[in-house]
Amino acid sequence: MTATRGKFITVEGSEGVGKSTNLQFISDYLQSCGKTVVMTREPGGTPVAEQIRAVLLESAQGSMTDHCELLLMFAARADHLEQVIRPALERGDWVLCDRFIDATYAYQGGGRGMSDRDIAVLEGFILQGLEPDLTILLDAAPEISAARRDARGISDRFEVEEAAFFARVREKYQQRAACYPARIALIDASGSLEEVQTALRTILTEKL
Repeated sequence: MTATRGKFITVEGSEGVGKSTNLQFISDYLQSCGKTVVMTREPGGTPVAEQIRAVLLESAQGSMTDHCELLLMFAARADHLEQVIRPALERGDWVLCDRFIDATYAYQGGGRGMSDRDIAVLEGFILQGLEPDLTILLDAAPEISAARRDARGISDRFEVEEAAFFARVREKYQQRAACYPARIALIDASGSLEEVQTALRTILTEKL
């Protein structure tokens, strides 16, 4: 990376914690500070990665093995890193990504029960040492997240999982936050939008 490397910010959390709304808030805040922001998402972010996303989200429940799911996540990530994330950071842009590596540990590790060791091997191979400068983890109790998901009325292959799956996802996210406190800022997303965005503004000001 060059001396003028941009910052890499990821936003994590289970379905129903308000990621979409707050991603836009973060983007607007950073732009108001004079930053050039590239907003993207995982899986996705490039034409190839978006096609992989469609396979991951739209496939019938039970039609894909856990190992296939994990490898598809990293295949999409490899293209995303090469085509979007690394070039943007090299230009000095700030990359704001809806989910990244922590989601893999949470969903495929926690949710699916796959080995953290296996995920770490793929992480090392694909990321080559790159990690976010800041990860914002939006956290809410499972019943709150479930109610918000139900209110949306749109379900993909992950959103139809049972409550126990999302409990494991949340637990793994919280473990990650405890292990990497300098990078991961955990924010209570169960409050009002104003409360959440006040906390976001404070974190962004302190960290960046």
